[in-house]
Amino acid sequence: MRTLILLLVFLLCGAARYPHTVLVGTVTRVVDGDTIVVQLSSGVIRVRLYGIDAPEHNQPGGYESASTLRWMVERKQVSLEPINQDRYSRMVAKVFVGQTNVNAEMVSRGEAWVYRHYIKGPDRQWCTFESEARDKRLGLWKVRNAIPPWTFRHHTNEYSIPPCP
Repeated sequence: MRTLILLLVFLLCGAARYPHTVLVGTVTRVVDGDTIVVQLSSGVIRVRLYGIDAPEHNQPGGYESASTLRWMVERKQVSLEPINQDRYSRMVAKVFVGQTNVNAEMVSRGEAWVYRHYIKGPDRQWCTFESEARDKRLGLWKVRNAIPPWTFRHHTNEYSIPPCP
């Protein structure tokens, strides 16, 4: 825990001076379609992929989403571009394997939604990737009327999909 706190202080201080701070580590576990565990030289951290929201485990497409992420990153070296920290003390980051932006790739493959509540700046182009995946009926878009994870988590039958920014 102390390692995590020190790492986050370093990141928050460093992020102000270096907007593209990059950490390198190895993915030791995929928790679900938008959360991974990464071994850094300073310790183990849990990382939430920025700007995407994958189906929950018990939601249609949840297993497939996690499996795709596992195939893409598990036991591989990744570069993390930290964005912030979430309320669960996870680092929120863009994740790269080589030159591949894993976050954007998950959306392009139809394995995750663009998380409209948090997406910013040039990453809004991911909305185009989501639209293309939806048109091609890839991944979670194979199911008609796919329920967004943020709606599924709140156990409501009524939902609307906010437009992508």
